Amino acid sequence: MTKHPILICTFLALSSGFFGSYIGGQLTLMLHSQKCQNQPWGLKEICNTWVTPGAIVQGSTRGIWTGTVLGAFVGGLVARQARD
Repeated sequence: MTKHPILICTFLALSSGFFGSYIGGQLTLMLHSQKCQNQPWGLKEICNTWVTPGAIVQGSTRGIWTGTVLGAFVGGLVARQARD
């Protein structure tokens, strides 16, 4: 039985939040950069440069919230089972 269930729950929530932030940023960046694929080479580079910051921020924000909530839920289940 663990003596620190809150630390386990917090660690799982934070680590899954950071992982979700990374994955969300990468996925959103890939989806947004597909909009630039039909452009000629010079305009494609400008389009990618324009789209990248917003896509990373949007995906990272969604990912960190989703990952943290799901991680806290799983961490709570783990901490609860360890307590029983």
